[in-house]
Amino acid sequence: MRLVTDWDLPIFRIDRLNLVMAALIIFVAVNVFSFSRRYLAGDRQYRRHLAGIIFLALSVLGMVFADHLAVMLIAWGISNFLLVRLMIHKSEWRAAWNSGMLAFKTFALGFVLLTIGFGILSEQAGSSSISRILDQAGQFGKPMMTIALALIVLAAVTQSAAWPFHKWLLSSLNSPTPVSALMHAGLVNGGGFLLVRFAPMFQTQPILLHSVFVLGLISAVLGTSWKLIQTDIKRMLACSTLGQMGFMLMQCGMGLFAPAISHLCWHGLFKAYLFLSASSVLEDPKRKAYFGSRSFVTFLLALGLGVPGAFAFLLISGLLNPTLDTRLLLVGLAFMTCCQLAGRVLETGKSLSRILGAAVASIFGGGLYGLSIFLIDVLLEPLHLMTPQPLDVCYVTGFGFIGMIWLFMNLNGIQRFQNTELWKRLYMSALNSSQPSPHTITNVRAQYHY
Repeated sequence: MRLVTDWDLPIFRIDRLNLVMAALIIFVAVNVFSFSRRYLAGDRQYRRHLAGIIFLALSVLGMVFADHLAVMLIAWGISNFLLVRLMIHKSEWRAAWNSGMLAFKTFALGFVLLTIGFGILSEQAGSSSISRILDQAGQFGKPMMTIALALIVLAAVTQSAAWPFHKWLLSSLNSPTPVSALMHAGLVNGGGFLLVRFAPMFQTQPILLHSVFVLGLISAVLGTSWKLIQTDIKRMLACSTLGQMGFMLMQCGMGLFAPAISHLCWHGLFKAYLFLSASSVLEDPKRKAYFGSRSFVTFLLALGLGVPGAFAFLLISGLLNPTLDTRLLLVGLAFMTCCQLAGRVLETGKSLSRILGAAVASIFGGGLYGLSIFLIDVLLEPLHLMTPQPLDVCYVTGFGFIGMIWLFMNLNGIQRFQNTELWKRLYMSALNSSQPSPHTITNVRAQYHY
């Protein structure tokens, strides 16, 4: 294999993709570091924790800027090892140790898969330079190259904690809050970055793109559904991450790698904020979630107000195109999101001012999301990350499945069927499946070692 050769080549490279990812990494790391200085003040592992954050950020940056397969692989392994060490924090706390070991085993599997995949890729391409391999992406059509890319996909899925490798993320709740913020806002995004980095090669592999789409669909549905039934705020956020990584994988599977990067950036910033502000949400007695049922009239109004939001998304994102391809599905997802925004405003009243407010929220939300995709697409255009796929049975069926679930939730399907035996079985199955590993749970306070 040529994985450890070609050291005469540059081992790092600066391009627009890694500059975007580096900006996200540095911003999140600086905020988490600042938060940790106060959050863990007085902790006996204080200095080691702060040093771990710095070295973790540096190793992730090394992975992002790597232009040699071996360098990327080494940085990938170091990043995961440092994350596990930060997760455990206090090794005498058994539940935390078990959480770290579960993550370590999953990361080790991903590392092995990535090593084999990179080895095959290097051998088939005749080079270990990532930029050289990508420059020749259209020339590869060998079965072994498909196997290499499939292994890279599996490695990315383990890193992003997507189904069926999600258990380590749901069991990571023993980690200190700043570590959880780093994990959910940064390290899980590594899987998405890996797919986007090799996007030119995946664009010639429709079967693999369909596989990524299906894995993302399952992860999105499970994560989003499980989030709604959690009573623990950190577990709810973990399920939310599973769902968001699923949507990111769906975008990659549709050949829309630029929107996937936009999604990663938004998710990273928002999830870091949610974790770092979780304690203040718990302490604020005025914050109450709204769980009332949505009337049919409210839903119809939300549907109507979702149209201008979707149009704003379509107009600003630059995705307006008469061709029937996967960009149309992205517009459909934007429409659902705008409807949810409008519906949330209308739940507190249907006066003229509320309707106007809902319309503004829909247009602003759709326009902002569309603007972020447009900017990322323009910025990364030289990398050719937008290759929409033709609509086929797989994509249409997957989108239709999400649409049915969305309609079921908005038409109060839960309220209508929650007393049926089938619903009770589904609920208990979802609740049990979304639980962390039993060995990572602290059952009594005496088992917690501070």
